[in-house]
Parts: sequence; structure tokens; C-alpha cells
Amino acid sequence: MNHPLSRRSFLALTGSALPLALAAPSILRAAAAEAAPAPASVPMGKKYPIGLELYSVRGALMSDLPGTVRQVAKLGYEAVEFYAPYFSWNFAQAKDVRSLLDDLGMRCYSTHNNFNAFTTGFDKAVELNQILGTRYVVLASAPNTARGLEGWKQLCGQLTEATTKLQTHGLTAGFHNHQTEWAALDGDQRIMDVLAANTPKEFMLQFDVGTCMEAGADPLAWIKANPGRIRSLHLKDWAPGAAKDEKGYRTLFGEGVSPWKEICAAAEDSGGVEYYLMEQEGSRFSEFETAERGLASWKKFRAGKA
Repeated sequence: MNHPLSRRSFLALTGSALPLALAAPSILRAAAAEAAPAPASVPMGKKYPIGLELYSVRGALMSDLPGTVRQVAKLGYEAVEFYAPYFSWNFAQAKDVRSLLDDLGMRCYSTHNNFNAFTTGFDKAVELNQILGTRYVVLASAPNTARGLEGWKQLCGQLTEATTKLQTHGLTAGFHNHQTEWAALDGDQRIMDVLAANTPKEFMLQFDVGTCMEAGADPLAWIKANPGRIRSLHLKDWAPGAAKDEKGYRTLFGEGVSPWKEICAAAEDSGGVEYYLMEQEGSRFSEFETAERGLASWKKFRAGKA
């Protein structure tokens, strides 16, 4: 997932809208009641929350953050994942967002972050994520310094240190993979293998399925090789072909080549998954219709009807 929107422009467009989250609590409570999703039928008797990575509705989020979160709740999503521009919020704005989530009965289990959240911006990252009630501070993409085996090992050392520090604040760190991390660094050793081997078990390996499929890697082997560390998955599908033909990442959940039944079974059997996140980088439908269709397909899949 790329993050082309600057923090400054995100803040400018959302800052004036955030206080609306507290302006009319009765309206928000009514929206929460209306938005409460019917429980999905989940295999193995355990309920796994389904959330939306808000990059999927980034256009709407830029212009109206409270309205976008309300609409996401109304569709039936139980959680959201904010991405890098959230880091420009001040603490009062973060509290407004938390109040909105609470009124809607939603959670934010993780956030996507640039590397500065683990270095110079560490203290702010801790405060923002504690306010939001998250569990995981996820590195959305590696910094430019991660080049070659030694560069990646250095990054792993920094992430390990950040994980230890975050744990003292009730948080932990994670990494979100892209297709490039499935490339080999040294012989058969892939970047993802280096990341897994050089970070502690508390460090989450957030699994973006679509990028794994595009890279030609084996999603089941990856999950089984890292028991207990695949605590969230991005339900991004992929299909070979051109974007103009609605292939690649434009394919909707369940319409690509990802073996979802086997992936979810492995994630729940040994991967340690705690929650799922729908993500769509774009499709032939509007942002909200895409998110709605993804959730409908997910519920149908979980009910054993797909």
C-alpha cells in the first residue's frame, strides 16, 4: 500500500471536521445503533473482528473523517486501521477520533506508520496509539536505509528495540509486507525470512496476502513457518492481468486467485490471527461500494456459502 497523501494536506482537510465527532453525541449513538453489524457465522466457534484499512476509502477520509468512519461502521465493519497521515493529529484530535469510535462501538487495533514513528516520533506514536486504544504500531514500509542484508538486519535491530520500548507502554510493533519483501537477499534467504528471524516473537508480521500472491510466494508456507506471529491479515486479493481489465489489485475480495479457505484456516490454526482487515486499492466501483462488496463477500465466505 502506498501513501501519496501528505500529512499536512490530510490534517488541513480533516482537522476542522474532527470536532464534529463530539458535537452531536446523540446522533453518533443513533448511528452506532444503526451500524451494529449482525454477527457473522465463523468457523471453529471463534469470532474474529473484521475491520477496514482506511486507505481503501482514502478519498472520502480526506474530506470528511468523522463521516467516513460513521459510514464504515454503517456498512458493518467492526474496526478500522488508520494509515500514516493520522500521525499529524494532535492529541485532542486523537481523543475526538477515539470518542467517535467508542460511540460507534468500533475499535482500532493497529495503525500504519512511517519509520519516524519508531525513532524521532516515538513518544508521539505512543501517545496517539494509547489514546486510540490500539495494540500494534505497524511499520507500513521500510525506510530507504534497508538495503542489502546488513541494511535489513540493522532495521530489524531498530524494530526489536522499538518493540521492547513499546511493550512498556502496553503496545508492540509490527511490519506490513509488500511484494518486494519476498525477494531473495542472500541465496534463498528472502527479506521476509530475515525480518522474521531477527525480530522477537512479540513483533507482529502483518500479512498482506495480495502482495504475497503477486510475488509468487506460498502464503500457507509463510503462515505455518511463523506460528503465533500472523496476528492480522490484509484481505487484499490479486489476479494476474492488467489493471485496465480490473485485474491485479483491482480485483475484488474472493474474485482473485488467493486460496482464502486454506489461508484463513492456517491463520486461525497456527498463525495466531486476532483480527482481519479488508483492503482494496481501487476497483470499478466507488470506494464505499467496494468496501461494502468486500464485506458482503467476506460474510458469505465465512458462512460457508462462497
